[in-house]
Amino acid sequence: MKRIISLYIIREISALFLLGIVIFTLVLLMGRLITLTDLVVSRGVPLADVSRMILYLIPSFLVFTIPMAFLLAVLLTFGRLSADNEIIVMKASGLSLLQVMPPVIACALVAVLLSFGASAVGVPWGNSAFKELTFQVLKQNITATIREKTFWDDIPGIVMYTDQYDERSQTLKGVVINDGRNPDQPMTIFARDGVVTTTAGSQALLLSLHDGSIHIAGSGGLYRLVHFGEYSMTVGEKASSNGISSNEKDMWLSELRRQIDDPGTSAVDRLKSLAEYYSRFTFPFASLVFAVLAVPLGIQNRRTGKSGGFTVSIAIILTYYILMSVVRTLADKGVVPPVVALWIPNLIFFVIGCCFLRLASLEKRIPLLPIRRLLNYFRRAA
Repeated sequence: MKRIISLYIIREISALFLLGIVIFTLVLLMGRLITLTDLVVSRGVPLADVSRMILYLIPSFLVFTIPMAFLLAVLLTFGRLSADNEIIVMKASGLSLLQVMPPVIACALVAVLLSFGASAVGVPWGNSAFKELTFQVLKQNITATIREKTFWDDIPGIVMYTDQYDERSQTLKGVVINDGRNPDQPMTIFARDGVVTTTAGSQALLLSLHDGSIHIAGSGGLYRLVHFGEYSMTVGEKASSNGISSNEKDMWLSELRRQIDDPGTSAVDRLKSLAEYYSRFTFPFASLVFAVLAVPLGIQNRRTGKSGGFTVSIAIILTYYILMSVVRTLADKGVVPPVVALWIPNLIFFVIGCCFLRLASLEKRIPLLPIRRLLNYFRRAA
């Protein structure tokens, strides 16, 4: 009987889990789809390249959507079992709530492995490939991105305006560039004309400007004016030795470990690398924590059905990721050691889940009054 019930629970959770991954991933992808669609419609980027960009973005979304989907799946599964009185039948057959947990834990471990694979392998692969493809597209479609008498801001920190632009020779006339990549010393550049070229083996664009001036504003009212006959500037992210720009989120675990152990790494970069390194492990384990938390909440949420399960899951997810953002900030600043800080949300939610599981096994009501008041407040406000 236990084997039949375990397979039954696994089947229920698996179907909802897969559906949740698809829904949550599409929701997170919607914000990027608008920008990517614009590449096809207004800039003539091939649909195959845009499809590859979407593929490269998916792993970074899966790190978040897998725990979210698993939490929702467990809540809905046990909410339905409770609403149909199947939990009561299981208890009457001699099964305790703790004996029902093994199939849930088994599903949670699968979710942990999937999320860890997306975090440790998918994210660095996807981010690096996405940036490389983005700059390849930018280079190939440079004539389609720059427009006369239009502010061009495709590269972060750079805003460029030109009176005239010749697509064949890629020459500019009447150029104004605002370079805000260094917030402490923003620059405004005026030039009579210039040429846009791409640098081989790099992701950057090279601007060769002629007959102009550079206006630099510094702290404390400092102001500098430099006139030039010819000035070359590179726009685009700084590239690594292999020509691909990278930061902590683009690195593999081995690369993060080397940067952490490197004596030449600054204290700020070391803290960021440590925080990113440990976050690759803490986020996946959220699925295991949610397994303990969602079972008693799903049983408790028998009256409101699927809508109530969805509301509870959103509330838990928001609370968890807000708390994770707070401890991530503390870890980046060195207030709390990253190895301790990034495990705090999982520990807090695991302790709460164990307490709720204990109350549910003793047939006691879980105190959710503050959560209900908060949800009712938002409903009235809406």
